[in-house]
Amino acid sequence: MTTGGITVALGRLMARSDDDGPVRIPRVPAREAAERELSDPRYHQHDPNPVQRALNWFWNHVDALFQAAAGVTPGGWTGLLVIIAVVVLLLVALRLRLGAIRRTPVTSRALFADAPRTAAEHRAAADRYAIQGHWSHAVQERLRAIVLSLEERVLLTPGPGRTADEAATEAGRALPSYAERLRAAARAFDDITYGGHPGTADAYALMSALDTDLQQAKPHLPALTTGSRR
Repeated sequence: MTTGGITVALGRLMARSDDDGPVRIPRVPAREAAERELSDPRYHQHDPNPVQRALNWFWNHVDALFQAAAGVTPGGWTGLLVIIAVVVLLLVALRLRLGAIRRTPVTSRALFADAPRTAAEHRAAADRYAIQGHWSHAVQERLRAIVLSLEERVLLTPGPGRTADEAATEAGRALPSYAERLRAAARAFDDITYGGHPGTADAYALMSALDTDLQQAKPHLPALTTGSRR
């Protein structure tokens, strides 16, 4: 209902008069008469719909917020726009500095994060990455091939949630002469996967050599002691 509509409605009420002048209506009946007159659909045909009213309310509050911010900012609107631009630039710089934002945080250091594959498949993937010069992925895949190869030979018990360190420690007990190299391989995997260190051709060469040597390695079998027979 607009101000003009109210004025027209009140004018109509006041225009209803007899020969002696305007009709004087008591307060309560006058209010009721005004409400009946104002309820006429003709006065509301140009009123905004509920969605428009909600949008008007929202933008009025946004405008008031910016007006208040501009009022306390040195330089008024110009100063406010400069501050907004600086904040946007800082956010962009921070985004570039931190790199891609992970959609889900890394909460596990499990060695295998994808669907189960064989040692040969991981080894082939490592070779493909190496040919392309993607040394980080090549090193990761080669260590996965090492661990799966030891599992396939029953030198390691299968452990889907096992970490590289845990695999190296367990494999070192079965192959003590390779324990140090296994621990170094696990550290290289962790440095690349979780420490952000880049893989290198040398690191891949060491991992490949360890993989080849382990395929020919014989497990350490503890000596069995037998007691004297009685």
